[in-house]
Amino acid sequence: MILIGIIGRIGAGKSTVAGLLAEHGARVIDADRIAHEVLRDADVRRALVARFGPGVITGELLPDTADIDRKALAGMVFGPTAAHREALADLEAIVHPRVHERMETLLAGIAGEERSGSAEGVVVLDVPLLVRGGWLDRCDRVVVLECPDDVRHARIATRFSGPQIEAREASWNEQSSPDLPGGKTSTVDTSGDPAYTRLQIDRLWPELSRRSSS
Repeated sequence: MILIGIIGRIGAGKSTVAGLLAEHGARVIDADRIAHEVLRDADVRRALVARFGPGVITGELLPDTADIDRKALAGMVFGPTAAHREALADLEAIVHPRVHERMETLLAGIAGEERSGSAEGVVVLDVPLLVRGGWLDRCDRVVVLECPDDVRHARIATRFSGPQIEAREASWNEQSSPDLPGGKTSTVDTSGDPAYTRLQIDRLWPELSRRSSS
């Protein structure tokens, strides 16, 4: 498989770009969607209630139909204080290993399909913290999204409060700043409308879907 990673700050348009690549035939592994699935696991709910209290679930304590209140949970982990940062680290320790395991399972399944006769395909990793999650070195190609801060913040202003935006930005900034090899790195300007982004992806697709000779 050809594995493509997307790097971009919150609001830069990672999911939009992943969706455009999917229209060209790529298979997308969406870490956020997997994380939402993980939050429905009974053992995860128990761990979250043990750490954050019953206020993180809806309804009665731990019934099979209970859901994690993601808005309430976000309010506990995204904020300006040291306690928020500690809470975020604890949340990641509970959720991230399970997300990583499921992603590895999906990738192994795709690799198995290719070994059994399917043609080599393109797989896109839509992962918020691609570098910190340890996925960068696995990628054959990397797409870096460039978008001014004011544009990004305008896009996410209706979703998150100011302190939450700052905390999410700080979490992104904790990623290392790797030297991305030019031979496998492409940039996409996502500051414009969807049609502008689509045009760039259409032009870039032949390069992304071809394995580098290096």
